[in-house]
Parts: sequence; structure tokens; C-alpha cells
Amino acid sequence: MNIGLYFGSFNPIHTGHLVIAQHMASHHGLDEVWFVVTPHNPMKQAADLAPESDRLEMVKLAVSDNPRLKAVDVEFGLPRPNYTAHTMDFLVRRHPDTTFKIIIGEDNLRTLQQWARWRELVDRYGFLVYPRAYAEGEAKNLEGTIAIDGEHIVLSPAPVISISSTYLRTALASGDSARYLLPDAAAGLIRERGLYGFPKGD
Repeated sequence: MNIGLYFGSFNPIHTGHLVIAQHMASHHGLDEVWFVVTPHNPMKQAADLAPESDRLEMVKLAVSDNPRLKAVDVEFGLPRPNYTAHTMDFLVRRHPDTTFKIIIGEDNLRTLQQWARWRELVDRYGFLVYPRAYAEGEAKNLEGTIAIDGEHIVLSPAPVISISSTYLRTALASGDSARYLLPDAAAGLIRERGLYGFPKGD
């Protein structure tokens, strides 16, 4: 099995995440893409995270109609904060006959050298990198980052998706519509449980 691992808080999962995952599955010989829901990313604040069980359930609902996409909670039982290198150690022990690729956004390539055991991750697994949108006036500067060599680091011609979970959380808290930005099933769970400041049951 060739598996792509899409790590993230998915706080909440949105349409852009699904587009990227499907693209990676279709264009890079992946049998499946696993959404690895991260309880606590060491490079992010945990204060604005919805409960991990709710985020996992949103992802499960969002991918339930696609057999090539899967939500996994592997990091829920690992020490926190969650480091990708530790998760990979666990996954390789559990799935010794599986080939893994790690999926990240182009912006994360800038900080890859700050990751624990980053060189091992590059050499042993490799990364599929999707492009990101840049705000007007923001420079696209990957100078000083890991080289995109087409073997260990592959820049994928994925669609550029500018939806952000931060924008969605703000919109939901303000009572704005997130229609078409969120999978319908995830939006329903947010309404039902009153996540992100959304009035419960509205």
C-alpha cells in the first residue's frame, strides 16, 4: 500500500483540504490519503482548538463517501505535543509493509528545518508539497528552504486553495455563512454542537 499522510488540526476541515487530498491520491500513485488529526501541533497554540473528538468526527463525516480518503486518530494515544517523527515511528511499526509519503503545504516547507528529525523524514519518507495562495504584496520566497528535488521533495501541481480554517472560525463565530466552504456534514456537526462560537442548534 502507498499511503499519503495529511497531518493537520483540521480545525475545522474544509473543502480545500478535501480537494488537496483527492488531488494527491489521483496524481501521485497513492492508494489512500489518511487525514491524521493532530490533537496538539507543537508549532501552534492549542487555545482555539475544538475538542479533538469533534475534529476527528468532522473529518470522518467529510470523507465518508470517498473510499480513498480516511480519518485516523493515531496521534490521540501518543505523547503530546505531537511530533511527526514520533508518529512515523509508530506507523512504521504498525504497518511495516506500507510506503508512506507526507503531505504538506508550501508554507510548511519554510519551517521544515525546525521539525524534529526533519532530515530523516525527508530521506526516509519524502514529502508531497501543495502550493498555497499568497496575499497581495506577500512575497513567495522559498529561499533557504529545503530544495524541491522532485524525488524526496515533490512540488505537486495541485489547485491553489485559499480557504483557511482561521477564516472559517471567525466567520462561524460572527454568524456568517460558511456554505460551500465547509463539507455539509461537518457544518451540520458544528451547528449541532455549537462549535467555534456558532449558536448551538441554529
